[in-house]
Amino acid sequence: MSHPQSALDLFVSHRSALVSYASRITGSRVTAEDLVQEAWLRFDEASRGRFLDDATGYLYRIVRNLALDSLRRTTREPPVTVPAPEDDASPHAADTARNPETVNLYRDEYARVLAAMNELPERTRIALEMNRFGGAKLREIAAYLDISVALAHKLVAEGIEYCKERLERL
Repeated sequence: MSHPQSALDLFVSHRSALVSYASRITGSRVTAEDLVQEAWLRFDEASRGRFLDDATGYLYRIVRNLALDSLRRTTREPPVTVPAPEDDASPHAADTARNPETVNLYRDEYARVLAAMNELPERTRIALEMNRFGGAKLREIAAYLDISVALAHKLVAEGIEYCKERLERL
């Protein structure tokens, strides 16, 4: 008879995947690392002394919510630090500089994609998030949702198609 996996073992075994998942949402690996640590604190507190039916799903949900909150916060709040003058003189600054119009265009488009994803059935939304934001392979999605790989592929494809159609309508 096997013993249930401890919260720490579960977290450690999924840590790198969680960081990848969060960094796809936030666009920053550094922020993702911080969010995953925060998720561990919340998960550890929630799982103390009780058994969670879907502990892995709950852990991913915490990371997703923290990442989306972080993304919303960064779009609303001005940056805390100002780049040093030498950063502007960098020979690569022109390649990586974002103009405000482009930033707003993609921020609005990203918000529309998230809104479209929130309209999807839960299983389709989870499959799409795991694939596009978390980089999960179809077999990983299938195992997590307890479905076939073919159905995981279908859910991801349907989710992508729905989001495309939704963006085209707007």
